[in-house]
Amino acid sequence: MIRNLNQMTFQDFGTVPPERNVQSVKNIDKSAVKTWDLSQTESVIYRARSETWLWGSVGISVLSVSGDGEQYLNYYLDKQVCIRPGVLFSLSPFKGDAQVQLYAAQDPEEAGKRTSGSLRVDCQLKVDGIYTFFYQEKEQGFLFAGESHPMAELTYVDQGSLHSVADGQDLLLKQGDLVIYGPGQWHMQYADIGVAPRYVTISMDLSGVELEPLLNRRFTAPQNVVTLLQSMLREQERMDVYSNDIILTQLNLLLLLLLRETASPRGGKLQTSNAIHSENEIIRQAQQFVSTHIRQKLSVPMVARQVDVSPSYLTALFHKNLQISPGEYIRRIKLQESKQMIRENNLNFTEIAAELQYSTVHHFSRQFKEKFGITPTEYAKSVR
Repeated sequence: MIRNLNQMTFQDFGTVPPERNVQSVKNIDKSAVKTWDLSQTESVIYRARSETWLWGSVGISVLSVSGDGEQYLNYYLDKQVCIRPGVLFSLSPFKGDAQVQLYAAQDPEEAGKRTSGSLRVDCQLKVDGIYTFFYQEKEQGFLFAGESHPMAELTYVDQGSLHSVADGQDLLLKQGDLVIYGPGQWHMQYADIGVAPRYVTISMDLSGVELEPLLNRRFTAPQNVVTLLQSMLREQERMDVYSNDIILTQLNLLLLLLLRETASPRGGKLQTSNAIHSENEIIRQAQQFVSTHIRQKLSVPMVARQVDVSPSYLTALFHKNLQISPGEYIRRIKLQESKQMIRENNLNFTEIAAELQYSTVHHFSRQFKEKFGITPTEYAKSVR
C-alpha cells in the first residue's frame, strides 16, 4: 500500500519540509543535482550517507524506505523529502515513465537490489463464490445422514440445538454456536428427540488463507459475527441487483473476524465470557429466553426483567447489535415457530394463533403473510 508522504508519517526516516517552502534545498550547486530514470521491474537499494534530498520531476514516483532492510514502507513522492543518513531507500515509477531529482553532499551507496512488488493491497482471504445459503427449519429429532463436497460449509444455529458429527467427533451446537467444515470433509447433523432446530448453512469456495484453525470446532459466535449473519439473511430477503455482492462481502468479513479471534482471542478463547452484564451476554440471554418461552405472551419489559436490565437499555442493545427492536425480534421468532407448528400438522390455524398468544387468527394470518409473502394456508399446502 502506498502511504501519504508528510512529516508525521515520515518522521522515522527523515523530514518533509512544508510545501509552501518551495526553496527547501538552498545554496546548492545545480550541477550537483542528479536525474534518475526509474525502472519498472527492478529497483536498486541505496543507503543514504548524508542528508539526501529527493523530489519528482517527471511522472509519479514511489519512494520505498526501510530502517532495517526487512520491511519497506512505500510513499508517493509528490513533494520534496530529505532522507537522513543510514536509511535504506529505493525508487520506482508508479505507472509509466518517471524521473526523480536527487541532491546529497555524499552520493548514496548501493546496498543491493529488490524486485518492485505490488503497490496495492490484495485480499489474504477471498470468498470466491457462494453455492447455497439456506435458513433450515427442521422437524423434531431430524437426522441428516451425511455428505462430503468440494466446498467449505458454515453452519450457525439460530434456534434450538444441533449435533454436528465430523472426523469422529460429535459436537453439540447450541443457540448462537457455529461450526465450519472444510472442502471434502464428511459431516452429518441430527437433532435430539423433541428438538426442532433452526439453523443457517452456507456452502462456498475460498482462496487465500487456510481455514484450518476454524475447521470442525464449536464456536460461540461473537456478536459482530451474529450481526453479519442477520444482515446477510436480510439481504437474501431483499435480493436486489447488489444483494449477492453484499452477501459475499459480509461472509468474507465474517470469516476474517473468526480468524482474527482464533489467532488472538480476547480473554484467551473465542467463546464469549460468562460476564452477565456484557452486551453480548445480555442479548444472548434475551434471545434464549424468547426462544424457550415463545408460546407465552411475551413483552419487552418481561424479557428485560429476565436479563436484569431496563426495557430502554435492552431496546438500545438490540438496535445497536441486531438492527431491530426486541418487539420485532419476538414477532419474528413467533412467526418462525408457527411454521414449525404448521409442518407438524397437529393444530389448526385458530389453535396455532391461540397457542402463540395472537389476539385473533386474522391477526396471525396477516402478520404471517407480511413476513413470508404467503398465507398460512398456502404455506401448509407447500409442506404437506
